[in-house]
Amino acid sequence: MSASVLFDAPGPRAKRRSRVASVIVILVVLAGLSWIVYTLAQPRESGGIIVPGYFDWTRWEKPVTDPEFWGAVGRGVLGTLQAAAIAAAGAIAIGVLFALLRTSPLALVRVPTTIVLEFFRGMPVLLMMLFILLVASTGAFWAVVIALAVYNGALIGEALRAGIVSLPRGQREAGLSLGLTRLQTKLQIEFPQAFRQMLPIIVAQLVVLLKDTSLGYIVGYNELIRTTMNNLSSFYGNRYLITLFIITLVIYLAINLSLSWVARRLARRRSPKALKAAGPENPENAATE
Repeated sequence: MSASVLFDAPGPRAKRRSRVASVIVILVVLAGLSWIVYTLAQPRESGGIIVPGYFDWTRWEKPVTDPEFWGAVGRGVLGTLQAAAIAAAGAIAIGVLFALLRTSPLALVRVPTTIVLEFFRGMPVLLMMLFILLVASTGAFWAVVIALAVYNGALIGEALRAGIVSLPRGQREAGLSLGLTRLQTKLQIEFPQAFRQMLPIIVAQLVVLLKDTSLGYIVGYNELIRTTMNNLSSFYGNRYLITLFIITLVIYLAINLSLSWVARRLARRRSPKALKAAGPENPENAATE
């Protein structure tokens, strides 16, 4: 559908107002960032002595020139990625299972699954980690992994269910007409299409999963934040706290922005292909591409 059908195209005056508003917002954001940088760079008094600003080299030299510091940071990053990778695999498997049971024609299966799924979706991840750690005594690593897998699996399951529901009925009917059972039709025809259709959403949810590994800090798992903001800050002292914070932030941004870039690439590759397959005369084929 053309954009002009949904709303009127802006005229010269509206475009001019939009440009002016954009410039004002950019200037306000730049002014705010400049004020933050200026404030952090100023010397300050601590314990009766004047200490340099946070961007002074003396605030960075000791940790960043220490090879053991980067070794510890590397172990923290590895712990984060390891927990995220295992939890992501478990979340996808659990999501497929939830979607399969949630779309069952049997109310005896579908209704209890819906209740369980809504329970996990509404339960805070941190509370789930603490419950698993205290009740099951799994250890910090598996408490983080299981909680993230179950919670994100519930969300991925709902995304897959939405993908299945959005498919044309002809997909299911074609499978049944070929002699496939309902289960075979879902596994061989509907699930592959729904997974590809919802792949950008699933990848975006996995980005959230990776960020939520930071909750392992509370249950004692040595992921990136606990390694830098707890262990290393205790070793180097509060003088380098902002330094450790900035290094941790940059690492998280690099990882998460890379995954977000992958999600956007998948979304861009998915849309043109689906539209091309659909064509002007057969839009339903977009769901099967």
